[in-house]
Amino acid sequence: MQRFVKKIVDLMLEESLFAWQGGPIILLQIENEYGNIESSFGRGGKEYMRWAAKMAVGLGAGVPWVMCKQVDAPEYIIDTCNGYYCDGFKPNSNKKPIVWTENWDGWYADWGDRVPHRPTEDIAFAVARFFQRGGSLFNYYMYFGGTNFGRTAGGPNIITSYDYDAPIDEYGLLRQPKWGHLKDLHAAIKLCEPVLVAVHSPTYIKLGPKQEAHVYRDDSKCSAFLANIDEHRSATVNFLNQAYNLPPWSVIILPDCRNIAFNTAKIGAQTSIKTTGLGVSSGIYDLSSLKLMVPYESEYISKAWSFVKEPIGVWSDNNFTHLGILEHLNVTKDKSDYLWYTTRIHISEEDISFWKETQVAPVISIDSMRDAVCIFVNGQFQASAKGNWKKVVQPVELIQGQNDITLLSETVGLQNYGAFLEKDGAGFRGEIKITGFKNGNLDLTKAMWTYQVGLKGEALKYFSINEKVCTEWNPLPSDAVPTRFSWYKTTFDVPSGIDPVSLDFSSMEKGQAWVNGHHIGRYWILNAPQDGCRTCDYRGTYNSDKCVTDCGKPTQSWYHVPRSWLRPSGNQLVIFEESDKLPHKISIESHFTETVCAKVSENHAPPLHAWSYASNGTVSLNPTAPEMHLSCETGSKISSIEFASYGTPQGSCQSFSRGDCHAPNSFSVVSQACIGKQSCFVSVSNSVFGDPCHRVVKTLSVELKCSSSSSATRASLTNSLSQSA
Repeated sequence: MQRFVKKIVDLMLEESLFAWQGGPIILLQIENEYGNIESSFGRGGKEYMRWAAKMAVGLGAGVPWVMCKQVDAPEYIIDTCNGYYCDGFKPNSNKKPIVWTENWDGWYADWGDRVPHRPTEDIAFAVARFFQRGGSLFNYYMYFGGTNFGRTAGGPNIITSYDYDAPIDEYGLLRQPKWGHLKDLHAAIKLCEPVLVAVHSPTYIKLGPKQEAHVYRDDSKCSAFLANIDEHRSATVNFLNQAYNLPPWSVIILPDCRNIAFNTAKIGAQTSIKTTGLGVSSGIYDLSSLKLMVPYESEYISKAWSFVKEPIGVWSDNNFTHLGILEHLNVTKDKSDYLWYTTRIHISEEDISFWKETQVAPVISIDSMRDAVCIFVNGQFQASAKGNWKKVVQPVELIQGQNDITLLSETVGLQNYGAFLEKDGAGFRGEIKITGFKNGNLDLTKAMWTYQVGLKGEALKYFSINEKVCTEWNPLPSDAVPTRFSWYKTTFDVPSGIDPVSLDFSSMEKGQAWVNGHHIGRYWILNAPQDGCRTCDYRGTYNSDKCVTDCGKPTQSWYHVPRSWLRPSGNQLVIFEESDKLPHKISIESHFTETVCAKVSENHAPPLHAWSYASNGTVSLNPTAPEMHLSCETGSKISSIEFASYGTPQGSCQSFSRGDCHAPNSFSVVSQACIGKQSCFVSVSNSVFGDPCHRVVKTLSVELKCSSSSSATRASLTNSLSQSA
């Protein structure tokens, strides 16, 4: 470990990447959440932690080191907080800054589970509370979602997508309103920076039973955070002789101790509706909004497929026989998810007669297995099971004479956190036996088993783009009889433009896929439970089960393929499918923001650009009406305005309607400002729209359409061809 850490630090030093060298690195971290498992190792755990800390600091990096969730960190290491909320965290010494290294702005998903989402308002509330109560440094986990390509997904059972409901999604698209609301939050906090860094700790003022203010004041500079931690009720509070209305579970930020720059519970950022992807569209957590997943550019990837059957059990001379059951990972060394266990048993005429007379079927029993197993008898599939050290009991069909019992043990990601990882293992534990015999059970635990690591297709690299690798491919008829454990291959073209793309495997079941030789990951079309999804309320403490979607639906159907791995045409797709599903209905999808909505009222805060700094570090607000900012993704333009109303519009995104009060010029004002542009803004004020109803707080609601880069490319090509003609 020391050699590795020293290598990394030395590389950073050589490249002048530390802050004192003029580089960007201001902190280093050693270990991660080791404090959670330290006690599992007794005295040795604490000794190791101290050794790791001393070793790290001794490498001469010249910047501070941190340890996450390590309450007993030495005095020369900064202990930090990871979690959904860290506003109450204090390090183990008042000489250390308050650092939040991981704000979990979403959560990962497991195969066969619901998809978690964290409300935008709650994340903003948590961040504002952290700085309100003296926080120094803050970091998101994750800010940019990603993909567990290949076999890198951990868990076990974490899905291939690591989208995490992050502000930037797995495809690199902005998740709105989460991204925009947090952008505004940090701009508001930045306005408070001169006084936040000048004052060691804020002054606390109790404003009500569950309302409080923290004031940062230094000479002429003053910034304040006002919070309402009541989960249910709004509150009007008096602060410095001025009244402020605080929604439930909210913080407002006053950079000058008077004017509101930001309200965590009041979203002014746009909502973007993605055309397709994992879970529902960003920022909308009502199950009725699942209709917002709009299909786009979906077509079957190919009609011409070829296939190769994967042999069941032993397929090469590179196998071995051993007495008893071996632990999966000790055999595979994680070179493959798959390990074949095969043994042979003899069934007598007496056994067959006994089963017929008693109408009892033989049953294979496995005390404990992880993560998945497929059971074969004489090469014929019997059943499969999944689970985390789960007992398996399965009737099997045996014949008189010799019977080959084959168990395919599968891993679906390795344990990636906890004590004693090396003892976790995979495969089977306890006894494996066949019950139902006249004279008792047949114990297979200590039988002679033949072991074969991996698949033939993996070893021969069926997925390679080198045509010489495999010549066994056969044409797959459109009316082919489905068979289990098959490899399929085809070629496909990709949609034009720059929109990110994915493959839709919802017609398949379980396997792995490669595009142009790149392993895009495991796929598993496993449905989540039917229950547990409900309308999400941002108010109150969040946990990963609070706001979930996709009940009764596959946890993941779309699988990201980076455009950098693709060419315009002739791309090779190879999949290994474990079930009897055929590949003809696999489709390719483009992902882009098609619909954008926003809703901004006259009583929203002025735009953050209306604030300015004076030479003495104070901030001031130039009174300006609120603004609505709208934008499409890079490469797209605003093509149409679907709805626009200034007055008292009703409803929400994709279900807006006019209210009793409506400015007749709403549509023309927004159209003139936005059509044909990638982004635009509109001032929300009577001076722009006129006053359609006196003494009423007016709201501007807008819904618009963006043209995708793919459709823009097609339109450009069509225009070019028509002009040429």
